[in-house]
Amino acid sequence: MAVGQLYMFTIDAEDVPASAIFWSQVLGYEIQHSEDDYAMVGNGATSIGFGRIDDYSRPSWPTPSVPKQFHLDLAVDDMAAAEAQCLELGATRPDHQPGDGKWTVLLDPSGHPFCIFPKSE
Repeated sequence: MAVGQLYMFTIDAEDVPASAIFWSQVLGYEIQHSEDDYAMVGNGATSIGFGRIDDYSRPSWPTPSVPKQFHLDLAVDDMAAAEAQCLELGATRPDHQPGDGKWTVLLDPSGHPFCIFPKSE
């Protein structure tokens, strides 16, 4: 028996409104709240919050000096199109790409790594 149902999680960020805009566009979620210190996006079932942290340290992935803190995996229909859209929205593509092409690692505007991979047929 489950104790609870995941409603949301919150991610540390340096530019909270920019993080909310980026993730709302990548996931197709609505911006539910946005201020300089806190923002939230959601789809009615799950939400992601973004909290501003003083002296925020961007993850240094893949080196461990500042751990990645979290990462999301996104199943996509078209890898090339999804990567291009994410880059256009403000993601960056690090040189280090593990997984032998099975997925692509990108970094959100706050430096958090996330992966895109093809949806299973």
